[in-house]
Amino acid sequence: MIHPKTELRFINDEIGYGVVATDFIPKGTITWVLDKFDREFTPDQVQNFEDTYKDILEVYSYRNGSGNYILCWDNGRFVNHSFNSNCFTTPYDFEIAIRDIHPGEQLTDDYGYLNVSEPFRACNEGTRRKVVYPDDLIKYAKVWDKKLTLPFKRIPSVEQPLKKLLSQEKWDLIFSIASGERKMDSLLSLYYDQSNKMVG
Repeated sequence: MIHPKTELRFINDEIGYGVVATDFIPKGTITWVLDKFDREFTPDQVQNFEDTYKDILEVYSYRNGSGNYILCWDNGRFVNHSFNSNCFTTPYDFEIAIRDIHPGEQLTDDYGYLNVSEPFRACNEGTRRKVVYPDDLIKYAKVWDKKLTLPFKRIPSVEQPLKKLLSQEKWDLIFSIASGERKMDSLLSLYYDQSNKMVG
């Protein structure tokens, strides 16, 4: 489920639609949670789908560390890519704002950690990276882990409208990481090696 203080808006002809903040979302806010309405499909299931459905999954889903396709039921599937994303995934089936997000600003992800099936050239943002690759997690996991460290520590201290979607066990885990009692798992744990496992 996407953060409630967001809405779907048309961005431009190149990007299409995107998810935009309707209110201030501070750094450390959980912006998306994998919930019970989101659908998960195994590669075997997808292989038996008609091409129409495969095409939809290619555009609107991501692959988790097990190689399964996750299709968000709400506007979460419209969050666009940015090499300077303001949201970041965690190894715990939720995403957080890694910096303050202001009203009217798009919520963005770095698709490099979503196990894309094919490289793609993204919109030019003036960054050194120009292309998203299927193995970006291997290359950048350490850098991305560092990006997450400070915002993750802020999770217990900011308002969390999506808190009810997380179990007490997960909240206990968040608090133990935020307090320094436990080290956060690396984003590398989300990597799925597609080299010999592509859906035909």
